[in-house]
Amino acid sequence: MPDVLTPEQRRLNMSRIRGRDTKPELLLRKNLHAAGFRYRLHARELPGRPDIVFPRFRAVVFVHGCFWHGHDCPMFKLPATRQEFWSAKIFGNRKRDERKAAELEAGGWRVLTVWECCLKGPAKRPASEVTAYCTAFLKGAQGHDSLAGKWPPLR
Repeated sequence: MPDVLTPEQRRLNMSRIRGRDTKPELLLRKNLHAAGFRYRLHARELPGRPDIVFPRFRAVVFVHGCFWHGHDCPMFKLPATRQEFWSAKIFGNRKRDERKAAELEAGGWRVLTVWECCLKGPAKRPASEVTAYCTAFLKGAQGHDSLAGKWPPLR
C-alpha cells in the first residue's frame, strides 16, 4: 500500500514527534515529584540517556513508547507501508534498548522501563498504582524491571 502523504508531508509529521518530555513521561515525573522524589532528566553521561535518573537510589527510569520500542501490546501496530523499513527500525531500537540497559547495569545502575500503555490507553493503570510500583522499585534492590498496562483491559 503506498503512502497517502507526500514525502514532504511525511517528513513534517515525523519531525514533530518528540523524543523527550512526552505526555507519558511528564505524567510519571509529576507523580514521582509529588511523592517526594527528586531526580535528574536525560543525563547525557549515562548510556542511553535515561529519561529520569535517581542518583540517590542509583536507579534510572526509561519511559518507552509502545510503537517506537515495539512493545507486545495492542497499542503497537506495524505500519502497512514500508514494512521492511519499520520492522528493521523497531528491531534496531529494541536491540539498542537491551544494549544500553546492560551497560547501565554493568555500571552499577538499576533500570526500570515504564511502557506507555500503562500510563495511557484503554488498559492504563491508575496513576497511584504506577507511582507505588516505581516507589517500590526505587527503594528495593531489583536490578532490572518493567511495568506495562493491564491486558486484557478491565471493564
